[in-house]
Amino acid sequence: MSKVIVTGVAGFIGSNIAETLLSQGQKVIGVDQVNDYYDQNLKRKNLGALEGFENFQFIEDDIQNLDWRSLFSEANIVFHQAAQAGVRASWGKGFRDYTERNISATQIMLEAAKDVGTLERFIYAGTSSVYGNAETMPTSELIPPQPVSPYGITKLAAERMCFLYHRNFNVPVTSLRYFTVYGPHQRPDMAFHKFFKAAIKGTTIPIYGDGKQTRDFTFISDAVQANFLAMKTPEAVGEIFNIGGGSRVILNDVLDEIDNIVGKPITRNYGDRARGDARHTSADVTKAKTILGYDPQVSLSEGLRHEWEWIQTLYC
Repeated sequence: MSKVIVTGVAGFIGSNIAETLLSQGQKVIGVDQVNDYYDQNLKRKNLGALEGFENFQFIEDDIQNLDWRSLFSEANIVFHQAAQAGVRASWGKGFRDYTERNISATQIMLEAAKDVGTLERFIYAGTSSVYGNAETMPTSELIPPQPVSPYGITKLAAERMCFLYHRNFNVPVTSLRYFTVYGPHQRPDMAFHKFFKAAIKGTTIPIYGDGKQTRDFTFISDAVQANFLAMKTPEAVGEIFNIGGGSRVILNDVLDEIDNIVGKPITRNYGDRARGDARHTSADVTKAKTILGYDPQVSLSEGLRHEWEWIQTLYC
């Protein structure tokens, strides 16, 4: 039986990966600082679901404080999901959190992986934010990254660091560039969570821009499946893969769908575009389909209904 490390285990994608692994009988070491970037109670709720499994071990600490050589001697697969998230918060004084938690923390883990030399896979949580305002839609992995936010800069730097360690020291790295993941456990600063919460509270939702921006939305179970495929596919080592949901959708159309799901219109307040937000995103997932066998299964309508069911357990 493999023993797996999941960083950012109290967060959105990390907790879903860990829960799926544990339900399959895998042994999981979860690492999370449980910082206050968003409501810690939501992170504790995520952890509560994991702590019911006897095969789960939790380490609450900063990645940079841990003895990774010792941890890597215990586990052979790493899902590195920990990061300082958020495009809009990455401007200004908080930028150091992004350099420390995205770049420095990743380098420390890679250095230990190099020294131990026994890992089978180091799966890095990349992001579509590295593409910025890509000139080609859908966007393939061959398009040069052009981040338009400090967050995107730090995530790209950490990704590049991963491949330096792969080329020079054979660390078995794979990067998955997620395109707007949503679903149960989604962070409260992310759009769908905010929209559904506003529906329950009867408040107005802020829309950055005119609502005509487009996104490629990826349901959480499809993102988790992509991680497992990357873990099992030998050809994934040394590669970058786009992970999208299979369709590009206009935000206003998504808002109309949310109105239908909750059974009433949500009041929208359109404002200025946010600095650092790409206008459009669209994933070319041909490479992931060809090499990994990735095939997103959950439609946006179905995925939104799953998230709505979960949101109601938090706020109703």
